[in-house]
Amino acid sequence: MKKANSREREDDLRPEYDLAKLKGGVRGKYSKRFQQGTNLILLSPDVARYFPDEHSVNAVLRSIVGIAKAELSHAH
Repeated sequence: MKKANSREREDDLRPEYDLAKLKGGVRGKYSKRFQQGTNLILLSPDVARYFPDEHSVNAVLRSIVGIAKAELSHAH
């Protein structure tokens, strides 16, 4: 009896997936960011609609940090 070739597998991809749309992926696209320790945070949809990109999120967070630091320095 011949062993089954491990490369020959059944096509278990769902029919709704269009392989033509999956072309052009880039392997390791975010590997440098990952190595730098990037933190990915998932925003709730109601919050995310106010932030078009990562720069706007960072700008608001930096403002909040500045306000918090100012309040701490005034409290002493």
